[in-house]
Amino acid sequence: MKLCSAPITLTRAFDFVAKHHRHKKPPQGGLFAVSAGYGSDLVGVAIVGRPVSRLQQDGYTAEVTRCCVLDNAPKNTCSFLYGCCWRAARALGWRKLITYTLKSESGASLRASGWRTIAETSGSNPASWQSRSGRDYQNVVGQSKFVWMKGPEA
Repeated sequence: MKLCSAPITLTRAFDFVAKHHRHKKPPQGGLFAVSAGYGSDLVGVAIVGRPVSRLQQDGYTAEVTRCCVLDNAPKNTCSFLYGCCWRAARALGWRKLITYTLKSESGASLRASGWRTIAETSGSNPASWQSRSGRDYQNVVGQSKFVWMKGPEA
């Protein structure tokens, strides 16, 4: 058996993330989602949306807002999903795809699929971050992150 990709509705992808992501809730929305299957089992999803940062919203950049795989998913499932996201985004006309990882995460799956780091964020001040309807505080807000990119320069 090998991994295979398939489209998945955003609703099903959000449900998967809500049940299985280790530190984040589902995003508020998205442009599209892809899934990874192993045999008849759904083992992972990735959600692509508009960039969260207003500075990245140039009309040519999309963002992988979540990548979530089961603990028992085959090795390289994350890399597989990141590759699927880039191929789908590029086919839809996006020129650049970005994502973020916590500084404490290795980023091996991104490096393996040809992404490169382009910046490091300092993390926002959690005290200044305000919850509002539909956007609850998540404990990773104040942590430093790496910004990764896939695109013509990568």
